[in-house]
Amino acid sequence: MEVESFQTNHEGEMCERIHQAYADGVDAVLINAGAWTHYSYGIRDALAILPVPIVEIHMSNIHAREPFHHQSVFAEIAKGQICGFGTESYLLGLCAAVAATAQ
Repeated sequence: MEVESFQTNHEGEMCERIHQAYADGVDAVLINAGAWTHYSYGIRDALAILPVPIVEIHMSNIHAREPFHHQSVFAEIAKGQICGFGTESYLLGLCAAVAATAQ
C-alpha cells in the first residue's frame, strides 16, 4: 500500500488534486475537508467523478457540535464517515478504505 498526503487551504487546488487522483487511478480517497464538508459543492462534484471508495474523516465528532456541523455535502457519495477519534480517525479511515477496496 502506498499513501499520499495532500493539504491545501485553497478549494480550487483541492478540486484539482481530486481530478489528478482520478487521472492517476487511485484506489481510494480519504478526505478531511474541514469546513468545506458543510458547503463545498465544488469539492463534492470533483469527488463524485471518482469510481473508488471515498472515506470522509473528521477528528472531532461533527454530530456532537453545533447544528451546522451536522450536515455533510459529501455524505451521499462517501462510502462512509469516521469522526470523533482525534488523529486516530485517520488510521481508522485508512483501514476502512483498504477494506472497501477489497470488496
